[in-house]
Amino acid sequence: MRRLVLLLLALALPTVAGAAPTCAWPAWERFKTALVSGDGRVIAPSDARLITTSEGQSYGLFFALVNNDRATFAQLLRWTTNNLAQGDLARHLPAWLWGRDAQGQWQVLDANNASDADLWIAYSLLEAGRLWQAPGYTQLGQHLLWRIAAQTLRKLPGLGVMLLPADHGFEDAQGWRLNLSYLPLQLLDRFAQVDPLWGELAGNTRRLLREASAKGFAPDWLLWTAAGTIAPDPQHGNTGAYDAIRVYLWLGMLAKDAAQRVELQHHFAPMVALTVRNGQPPETVDVRSGQASGAGPGGFSAALLPLLAVAPDAGPGLRAQRLRLQEQAIEPRAYYNQVLALFGQGWDEARYRFDKAGRLLPAWSASCTD
Repeated sequence: MRRLVLLLLALALPTVAGAAPTCAWPAWERFKTALVSGDGRVIAPSDARLITTSEGQSYGLFFALVNNDRATFAQLLRWTTNNLAQGDLARHLPAWLWGRDAQGQWQVLDANNASDADLWIAYSLLEAGRLWQAPGYTQLGQHLLWRIAAQTLRKLPGLGVMLLPADHGFEDAQGWRLNLSYLPLQLLDRFAQVDPLWGELAGNTRRLLREASAKGFAPDWLLWTAAGTIAPDPQHGNTGAYDAIRVYLWLGMLAKDAAQRVELQHHFAPMVALTVRNGQPPETVDVRSGQASGAGPGGFSAALLPLLAVAPDAGPGLRAQRLRLQEQAIEPRAYYNQVLALFGQGWDEARYRFDKAGRLLPAWSASCTD
């Protein structure tokens, strides 16, 4: 099985600089040391409440799977289930926010879910079940996926099936607030193997990515109106920044033969061109005018590595971002930038790939045994 995975990985994308990962993943080990507690929660230390989000737990599960770190995966899952999902992840979507309240009590601070985290948890469970031959993980992932569909999918006028950012708070008389970064196509394509409904969502997402980013820049948020049109988000307007950076990350990591990969990557070429021209990614972009401002942090450079690696004539930009990350180390306790770095640099180091059906191809070597 591992030899097959390695063969598929070798064929997935062209070799990149430094693409010979060892069994250990030093960046993941540093992340665990700086940001993961002994009982398995990912902490965002910049918040005085020392919060943990379902997003952080979901990313931790994925990175543990990429590194074949079964013990940490189980620990993260246990903490998530017990503290965010009322002890039963099959029956309860995880609360998105946990931490210390004003009275000093550690508890759920907001019981609403975050659907992007829900998707990443379900995906990591399904792929852990497949790669580790652990049927219990597969079954739990399927149950969670059905729960997500029941609570968070809606049929929108003029669009069809779409994922809301959470069960509550994102629909009213104006329409539905959506977040493109919550919709990684790899995950949706993988879920389509479980239920065709997710394939319909994947198709609608491909359409929405193009229509909501007319100038090739993704918004953080958008409004799908009751009339079936796209409008600026009521709260964030036309800004593309800290959410939108993940859109470019997910698209850059699409498999060579993934559906509409060439068209989508070409559509977002303006972000590549802007990064190459300026030597670093912008912090914010007005997606209607294309006007950029500020310098994105190091995590933005890491997030753009996959898209730069596959874009024509983007070699200088790719080298510039790699050099920036070497010379300007990301602060170890900067949670979000560290997450972006693990995703982007992990891919750039060929520690993992996705196939056209969204399945994970981790670069475990034959000598990497438990």
